[in-house]
Amino acid sequence: MTSSFSNLNLAEPIARAVAEMGYESMTPIQAQAIPVVLTGQDVMGAAQTGTGKTAAFALPLLQRMMKHENASTSPARHPVRALVLAPTRELADQVANNIKAYAKHTNLRVTCVFGGIDMKPQTLVLKGGVEVLIATPGRLLDHIEAKNCVLNQVEYVVLDEADRMLDIGFLPDLQRILSYLPKGNRQTLLFSATFSPEIKRLAGSYLQNPVTIEVARPNETASTVEQRFYAAQDDDKRRVIRKVLDDRGIKQAFIFVNSKLGCGRLARSLEREGLRTAALHGDKSQDERLKALEAFKKGEVDLLVCTDVAARGLDIKDVPAVFNFDVPFNAEDYVHRIGRTGRAGASGLAVTLVSPSDNRLVGDIEKLIKKKLEVETLQLDTRPAGPAPEKWGERAEDRPRSRAPEGRRREHDPRDALDAPQERRGGFRPAPVNRDPFFQKPYEAAATDTAPSWEPSGPQTVRSSISANIKPKRKVAALFKSGE
Repeated sequence: MTSSFSNLNLAEPIARAVAEMGYESMTPIQAQAIPVVLTGQDVMGAAQTGTGKTAAFALPLLQRMMKHENASTSPARHPVRALVLAPTRELADQVANNIKAYAKHTNLRVTCVFGGIDMKPQTLVLKGGVEVLIATPGRLLDHIEAKNCVLNQVEYVVLDEADRMLDIGFLPDLQRILSYLPKGNRQTLLFSATFSPEIKRLAGSYLQNPVTIEVARPNETASTVEQRFYAAQDDDKRRVIRKVLDDRGIKQAFIFVNSKLGCGRLARSLEREGLRTAALHGDKSQDERLKALEAFKKGEVDLLVCTDVAARGLDIKDVPAVFNFDVPFNAEDYVHRIGRTGRAGASGLAVTLVSPSDNRLVGDIEKLIKKKLEVETLQLDTRPAGPAPEKWGERAEDRPRSRAPEGRRREHDPRDALDAPQERRGGFRPAPVNRDPFFQKPYEAAATDTAPSWEPSGPQTVRSSISANIKPKRKVAALFKSGE
């Protein structure tokens, strides 16, 4: 089987674009999938992340669509013929950029629609006519219901990262979208980093006698990635990251966390330590997410702290390291996370920080990748790495002021000393109070004291009885000696 793009006999405009992008030798998934897709057969393709799945389905589809190429300005001459569905906005945008680059010398129109941004610009492009549509399921359904696009002439369907779409609950949306497609002859391609039983059931429902292509054992991690596991308490994890970055001379890295709240908190903490950091998670607007990715690609950001929204499909070349600040809850996400480094044959480092409560999650990873993992201990400096981390949900400016440094005496309130236990009074004792001995004596009943008579003799009798048992008042001044 050929391994060179020059031997594929692609149409001249496509071959020229491929050459301009520097493509020479095909990856294993490309070498096996492209000839099969060119024959029109359905395909289930599985490969390690970062091995070029986008080109494996995009190049043969563009080649087969060249028969529809035309320069007409009429939208009717440019119906949607190829539909690519992706689970995340970032992946959809990345796939669209690649396909646009492959088709730039052709008259085939390519566009991308996803949520988080205004629909109006997308609507104008769709109504102008496009042959290749890349979309996330939710936004595509919005456009279908608004009658902005029609899918009755679709000939090619691609489900990219299909396992991720199932993981995040897109199966009902996928079923609705596929119901709008023509029932006749249609080529369907399903590409995924892993094959689960659910994926195989999906393929059985929508693919016709698919050719299964697996270039690596399912869930196998790339051999180009060095995997290290370090034991670390939560408060020490930032220091471990700093030490690995310094010891290895690493300039850029992904840092994965399990929650959106933890993502923002960690990004702010690292930023205060002088590291150029950006956060990427689902609560960020689409504009913020795209700007963070672009800054990372340009080298304007050193550390991209993200949730699993960035674990799938993002193809950023030459990222030397990935840190799992939190061990992922789902073992399969570990495979996808560390696949952000060591891409296209380059070497990479994957560091996972393991707290005492993570032993079960590490065991799940071992079962998945069928490899025994050694959790090491990294010797840290005794000095702190920077400011104390924020508490959950607490911004730096909201934290209470720290106590005065040792050696600097703060003004005290005597009430503090009186309320505090003796061992916490710091040597402060209240001045002794000169108390009159009269008030220190225990109570002694006088010989004339008798219980009042409460006979029902009317109000006057009661008042008289009470008055008879009350001693006359003593003058307070008589209790103190002169000068006291």
